Amino acid sequence: MSQPDKIRDDILDAALKIAPFEGWTDLTLRRAVRKVGLPEGADQLYFDTGVGSLLDHWSSRIDAQAKRQIEALDLDALKIRERVTQGVLARLEAISEDEEAGRRASSRLVLPDLAATGARQLWQAADTIWRAIGDTSTDANYYSKRVILASVIGSVLPIWLSDQSDGKTNARAFLDARIANVMSFEALKWRMKSATKDLPNPAEILGQLRYGGLDLLSRPKKGRARRRRYSR
Repeated sequence: MSQPDKIRDDILDAALKIAPFEGWTDLTLRRAVRKVGLPEGADQLYFDTGVGSLLDHWSSRIDAQAKRQIEALDLDALKIRERVTQGVLARLEAISEDEEAGRRASSRLVLPDLAATGARQLWQAADTIWRAIGDTSTDANYYSKRVILASVIGSVLPIWLSDQSDGKTNARAFLDARIANVMSFEALKWRMKSATKDLPNPAEILGQLRYGGLDLLSRPKKGRARRRRYSR
């Protein structure tokens, strides 16, 4: 770990102790900087966009922790649904030590000035999970998988953070239900793709219509022309 990253981690650790009481603000960042003994202005040096950068650093650290936990699993023994579930759980459990700070962060990231930051963090979390469980897709599925999983993480996260039941059984049940929905959708999409693979491509047909390359439509025009010539 580089020295700047070590300092960023130190500032983040200090902020995680302040945020549960003060929330995630630029003042929290400045207080964390002072707490680790850095001079005034160091917050702008290490987190150039303020608290948004600080929350990005925390999210990246959570992703890295989740990635290590996922890679420690016997992925070959798990079905894809189990891999995805374990991946999401690894990401959620990485917040467990700082859940109150997580609740405050969740509330902060839906405000207009950081909403795009929150959406980007969900995308990166989904990308981290898919890559860690072995996804190698490069086509449109690459994007659809990450968009769908990001929505799952985003919907489960507040329930996870508010669940006070033993073992977070309520949040786990909700996660299972969401992933079941996703898997049902993916299965339906696969069946639709298989059922329609031999049908004509609508885009090709429209292109032929537009540029006059569809013989089926050109023949009647010739026939009508001949009929008009003979009728004179």
